[in-house]
Amino acid sequence: MKSFRDKRRDNRPPAKGRTEHARPQPETVPIRPEARQQRHETKPDDRSDPKPAPRILARREGILPTERLPVILEVAPNQDYALLDSGAGEKLEQYGPYRIVRPEGQAIWQKALPARDWDRADAIFTGDTDEEGIGRWRLPKVPLGETWPMKHDGIDYLGRFTSFRHVGVFPEQASHWDHMASLIAAANRPVKVLNLFGYTGLASLVAARAGAEVTHVDASKKAVGWARENQEMAGLGSKPIRWIVDDAVKFAEREERRGSRYDIILFDPPAYGRGPKGEVWQLFEDLPGLTDLCRAILTPKPVAIVLTAYSIRASFFAIHALMRDTFAGMGGTVESGELIIREQSAGRALSTSLFSRWVA
Repeated sequence: MKSFRDKRRDNRPPAKGRTEHARPQPETVPIRPEARQQRHETKPDDRSDPKPAPRILARREGILPTERLPVILEVAPNQDYALLDSGAGEKLEQYGPYRIVRPEGQAIWQKALPARDWDRADAIFTGDTDEEGIGRWRLPKVPLGETWPMKHDGIDYLGRFTSFRHVGVFPEQASHWDHMASLIAAANRPVKVLNLFGYTGLASLVAARAGAEVTHVDASKKAVGWARENQEMAGLGSKPIRWIVDDAVKFAEREERRGSRYDIILFDPPAYGRGPKGEVWQLFEDLPGLTDLCRAILTPKPVAIVLTAYSIRASFFAIHALMRDTFAGMGGTVESGELIIREQSAGRALSTSLFSRWVA
């Protein structure tokens, strides 16, 4: 289950940056007729499927994967995105032509740039009204539309002023995207990628551009619709991407029963989520089962699994140990650490999330 990603980094329950929302019934977003030959459409699942028994976890036998830690994956300022400055609980960012001010709880230091640089912002998140979307943003210069064009490494996509301070992309994830693209290219064979909790689809687009067949899953119909808009805007409409609106855990459970398997799995679960029937997702309680499930739906010759965790009070050592235990007996390497964004003004590192990835 998943709460909408828009509250992903708020650090306040029910908050990883997202709004609680009822989990929609499983469905596949329709695809364009001209793309049907290149993408296999998944039919809505039969809701009469038997409910699976609770997953029983036991520590796996076998040699643990080798380890590499701590690993700090850094995003530096570039022409598409830059963290210009941060401090006093805020961050000043540049997304293409737009300068944006948003809250940032981890920026407990003082701002390095003078007030005049911050005052040049095109949009400032206030969150001080009851309105949704752009109503929670102040636009000091000229009115901006709710959506606006952005770019990542040559991929065009839509930014959007959401009601929970996010704009549709998490720039620190670029380190994972680049790594994944290199793994896909190096495989020299068809690669199937599963992107759970896929949000607005940048990781899915990067994987598809690199040559992978991608399945993108998110519980939010709004997020998946936004992701499909991004696919068209990026000119990648012919790439083989299945867009699935479903609960990530239930989808993965069905894939296990169906015998569907993937070479690379990305999963980026929330810290907290609630389903329409009162089901509760708690990261510390439910992550071990989901991680085990991800192992179960790997192909016989897997490439990698990437886990990212936002807004949790834990060390990366916790998810590092979980990943090593889960992949015991499979060889490879587990590398864990933090994703950071390097500030342009004073060179400080803004930590955004923890991660752990297993690479075969």
